[in-house]
Amino acid sequence: MVAVTDKPETPRAATARARVRMAAATLERIRGGQAAKGDVLGVARLAAIAGAKQTPALIPLCHPVRITGIDVAFTLSSDLPGVEVAVRVTAVDRTGPEMEAMTAAATAALTIYDMCKAMDRGMVIEAVELVEKTGGKSGKWTRDG
Repeated sequence: MVAVTDKPETPRAATARARVRMAAATLERIRGGQAAKGDVLGVARLAAIAGAKQTPALIPLCHPVRITGIDVAFTLSSDLPGVEVAVRVTAVDRTGPEMEAMTAAATAALTIYDMCKAMDRGMVIEAVELVEKTGGKSGKWTRDG
């Protein structure tokens, strides 16, 4: 692991997103709360939170980060068609929560797939990416586009 001992503890944040592309009919069943397994977005929200909290157990050289907040948002898009997941993780620590945010977004996307796979095995999880990070020595970074 990279030593972070000499770095100051500061407020930090990271936002990540993922998209789940699916058939229009699958999106409409999610929108209408008609998935056989139950509340797709409610379960995916809990999965995102759990994923963020479990990140250091999943990513071998990832430092545990003192998370202070996790916000999860879903955008249902008929144009995609599918669901975009956005997760913002805040922390006060010596290193940032970028991996926690990306793990949370990916975990939510995988949960959406799992809860809907009986209706649509052709779903695609795409574009798991960091959108923005703030804090620390390098300051603010934002994805262009």
